[in-house]
Amino acid sequence: MPVDPERHSRQMRFAPLGAAGQARLAAAGVAVVGCGALGSVVAMALTRAGVGRLRIIDRDVPERSNLPRQVLFDEADVAAGIPKAVAAAGHLERIDSSCRIEPVVADLTAASAARLLGGVDLIVDGTDNFEARFLVNEFACRAGIPWVHGGAIGAEGRVLAVLPGRTACLRCLVPEPPAPGALPTCETAGIIGPAALVVGAVEAAEAIKILVGALDRVGNRLLVCDLWENLWRCVDLAPLAAAGCPTCRQGDYPWLEGRAGGGATPLCGRDAVQVAAPPGAAVDLAAFAARMAACGRVTANPWIVRVALEGGIELAVFADGRAIVSGTRDEARARGLVARWLGA
Repeated sequence: MPVDPERHSRQMRFAPLGAAGQARLAAAGVAVVGCGALGSVVAMALTRAGVGRLRIIDRDVPERSNLPRQVLFDEADVAAGIPKAVAAAGHLERIDSSCRIEPVVADLTAASAARLLGGVDLIVDGTDNFEARFLVNEFACRAGIPWVHGGAIGAEGRVLAVLPGRTACLRCLVPEPPAPGALPTCETAGIIGPAALVVGAVEAAEAIKILVGALDRVGNRLLVCDLWENLWRCVDLAPLAAAGCPTCRQGDYPWLEGRAGGGATPLCGRDAVQVAAPPGAAVDLAAFAARMAACGRVTANPWIVRVALEGGIELAVFADGRAIVSGTRDEARARGLVARWLGA
């Protein structure tokens, strides 16, 4: 899209960006994977910054519990029940009508990754689960597309920019995803809005640096912050980058090739979907039951934990990491619910 010098005059006066940088932003295409707390902040910031094309990928609809931190949505969006990607596009088009917004209501899987993530200059992580992040990481490394990872929970956050072939990738930092239920999620541990705002803003800043070509300002480092304790630190990842990992150095793509990750299967004769666990996954059922006690009615035994959630949904989790989501036959919704509550 053409640069509007008046609209972006203050941004262009920032010497490291300037008119040339603004022109690069206008010519760029970005995919934002997930339009929740982080993705909505990133999408809004990049639209206002003058990015020419934005693809918003999300499989969910807005809920009232999203409104304290997901800045692109309001009560009218919740009442309308339209998908987040579509609602976000409407708001973003009102912010800058010259930006090409492409809403995509879809579930990111190994089969859909190339279609959803291809044809852009940068990918930004607004997801809530490790499977999606590993898919993005592998696709980006294989295609040579830079991407920005972000995560927030409670008052804490982290951001990592990945330049394939130059910096550490996500698998360098996290060789294997944590077992389902091993880590808290936003649903079980909560999150404050400022944490999402800060992490999303930092992700957007990293994205802008990459898009304008300021790659010397994107280093091998992981930003970690805790807004409650007022702690900020950068972790040097240069040693990890030097060593590399099977994905970024050896071309190993287990998630993209379907050798890792779980699938979703509707159960015959039941209003339920089974979501398989990644190979080798295991769940500490006692710990999971304790975390879920404040989130819904929990019944547990040594083999399975059942949690009654809002909207007639029941989540049943097995020790081997499998989950059955009752109350829906929508595979994408079931995967999303498992990601939200189990962190898988």
